[in-house]
Amino acid sequence: MKKQVYEILQQLSFTEYEAKAYFALLDSPAPLSGYAAALQSGVPRSRIYDVLSSLEERGDIIASHEVPALYMPVSPQELIRKRKKAAEANFSTAEEFFSTYKSTVKVKENIWNIKGRTAIFARMAEIIQRAQHHVFLEIWPEDLPEIFADLEMAAQSGVKITLVSYGPAVADFAEVYEHYPLEAAESAGRWAILSSDSKEALAGVVSLSENCRAAWSSHPGLVIPITQMIVHDLYLLEILKQHQGILEESFGKDLQLLRRRFREDWLASDEKGSF
Repeated sequence: MKKQVYEILQQLSFTEYEAKAYFALLDSPAPLSGYAAALQSGVPRSRIYDVLSSLEERGDIIASHEVPALYMPVSPQELIRKRKKAAEANFSTAEEFFSTYKSTVKVKENIWNIKGRTAIFARMAEIIQRAQHHVFLEIWPEDLPEIFADLEMAAQSGVKITLVSYGPAVADFAEVYEHYPLEAAESAGRWAILSSDSKEALAGVVSLSENCRAAWSSHPGLVIPITQMIVHDLYLLEILKQHQGILEESFGKDLQLLRRRFREDWLASDEKGSF
């Protein structure tokens, strides 16, 4: 119990000794002298008055004007209220100060390795927030909620969103193309492919929790091929929509015969260690 309380207080900017002293006062049925606070908190007597003085200056405890002085804590509710108010003020100051420092990619020649599902979607959100004209995205429906709000906000600001979804997806703010379903052998997991303004791109696997990996860059050697790959998928899906019957006569439902042909080539190369 005490250990958990100390950890919580330390997250609220208390030092270890401050947390122990505050909790000792909080746990006591009556105000304590400095000597008693040291005994009940375990804070060394040589340090207790400095610790209590720091807490008093911060407004976390109250001291009586008598000899010896007695100390009592402000209520936890008041403590939390003050911490929230201070944090909000700090965030407002930081937002105002850093508002002129726009999030931009300063190193265009590097390709960065993003590790972990959380980090990948956080980076995707930043890319989407930087977009000014157009976002192309290929993603599975089960992963779309991770960045749905960011896409919607970008659309509201005038950015065109074009989405290729590997399954049914609803996004009224976007132009949505449903990709034909993939067979198990065609994907070693779910991936996400993102291009923003044809200037910034990210591609990676997002279905392996913290083992997910993605590449992110503004390098034209990565951005241009990724963007064009998504555009060519859009070509194919638009052609399928208009001429599905004719194409399926030659290549089977959802082009399965064609897909299996190239999948066999890919699997053969994979077994030889080419990928």
